[in-house]
Amino acid sequence: MSEQLVTKSTDLSASSTPSTPPYVVAPGLADRLARRVVTSPGATRHPSVTPLTGGVIAELPVSTVDDVEMAYLGARSAQPAWAATPIEQRAAVLLRLHDLVLDHQNELLDLIQLESGKARWQAFEEVMDVAGVCRHYGRRAKDYLAPRRHVGAIPVLSQSREVRHPKGVVGIVAPWNYPLSMSITDALPALVAGNAVVLRPDEKSSLTALRTVELLDEAGLPEDVLQVVLGDGRHIGAAVLDKADYVMFTGSTATGRGIAERAGSRLTGASLELGGKNSMYVAADANLKAAADSAVRSCFSSAGQLCISIERLVVHESVADEFVRLFVDRVKAVRVGPSLKWDTDMGSLISLQQLKTVTDHVEDAVAKGAVVLAGGRARPDLGPFFYEPTVLDGVTKEMTCRDCETFGPVVSVYRVGSDAEAVELANDTSYGLNAAIWSRDVKRARKLAAQIRCGTVNINDGYTAAWASYGSPMGGMGQSGLGRRHGAEGIHKYTESQNITAQHLMGFAPPKGVPAGLWARSMTMNLRALKKGRVS
Repeated sequence: MSEQLVTKSTDLSASSTPSTPPYVVAPGLADRLARRVVTSPGATRHPSVTPLTGGVIAELPVSTVDDVEMAYLGARSAQPAWAATPIEQRAAVLLRLHDLVLDHQNELLDLIQLESGKARWQAFEEVMDVAGVCRHYGRRAKDYLAPRRHVGAIPVLSQSREVRHPKGVVGIVAPWNYPLSMSITDALPALVAGNAVVLRPDEKSSLTALRTVELLDEAGLPEDVLQVVLGDGRHIGAAVLDKADYVMFTGSTATGRGIAERAGSRLTGASLELGGKNSMYVAADANLKAAADSAVRSCFSSAGQLCISIERLVVHESVADEFVRLFVDRVKAVRVGPSLKWDTDMGSLISLQQLKTVTDHVEDAVAKGAVVLAGGRARPDLGPFFYEPTVLDGVTKEMTCRDCETFGPVVSVYRVGSDAEAVELANDTSYGLNAAIWSRDVKRARKLAAQIRCGTVNINDGYTAAWASYGSPMGGMGQSGLGRRHGAEGIHKYTESQNITAQHLMGFAPPKGVPAGLWARSMTMNLRALKKGRVS
């Protein structure tokens, strides 16, 4: 039964300011959720602020480095028993969470919006994502983790099996931009693989994460198997990752590079999803109306604060004028606001820092000759961090937004004369996270997609098609990260593979009484037969 976590008297008007904060979270909720946080008595408390108004909605305790140590002790103590639990029982927890998330989606949507500022339909993407990951690994984990037989050194006589063991304790540092999805979907395959997890949600979105952890407890996960600590990256982020047997981090490329170096020095594996400068190519034969609709969603979902959102629109010159007209008309019609209902298309940026970055990128581009086709200004009348969906034309290499990730509601239009030129522009970046191609010729689009150096390419969609394909890997190339989410790679990364080979009858040394030279010639004949396929 879904409960009301946000009061009906929620005031999301622009008149609500930090000095007169609208306390919109149900009384006692923060204290209830904070019980799952590993903290010391008398812990410092951190205000949780909603970007919709700038007001404080709750206060949560902050963990220390010593608390992180306690969390790891608890996780390591609980992990062996969890790993020994039959895979069917571990997977059943995910399937129960699937139902709970759907049953409680309204309260989760409220929390997501309050903490991230995004529109409700974009928050619903997170509900769909968590349910999809639960369902996929709940049903497929047993197969992914099952022992695999391989051809042995000597067919029939050598029997080789690959088995998988959990890494131990996985440390996860989650970002703020997807408070439901990113706080839990990386933990799910780690948990079902038999690991314990120490999770540090971002301090900007801790309420959503803690409510999801509460649902996971209700689904039957032993409490000590998932430990939660709270605090910013500067104070406890490094401690969470430095004590882990495997590292999972989502964030900036600069931070990720340092994390990879620290993990490498400990010979610890790491999976990193980092920045992106993602392109959508609208080919000459594209369905322009459908492409324009998709581009609006792909550029401005979560106010552009999505790692895989589109920041470059690359359009074939033969259709550029028509496409840009269709796209700009749609952008100007985007409904921006702080509503907790389904009546807006785009919400707020997360903070003053993000607003400053967006403003700086647009002002820099305009000062150097770019033209604003839509948007281009902040909207303090709606809330402290709102910025209009913005389309720039005439962006050049001298402008910051051309190559640097904006991570906000800003997209630049580029015209090209050929498919080859489009691919070249898509690859003209150090990043390699996501791309999209719009074309009626899917076969040709697949060939173009294979030439783009990035982890996912969507054809006739912007990002959701690849994101929701849970059986396929998702991640970045270049400066966009290491490792993959989803599919076999998304769970195998949390395990160690072990080769167990049994040898029967014949060994790898000359049998007693057989001359070494004769034995060697016999082995040579066998190897040649294997090469020719006579022996499988």
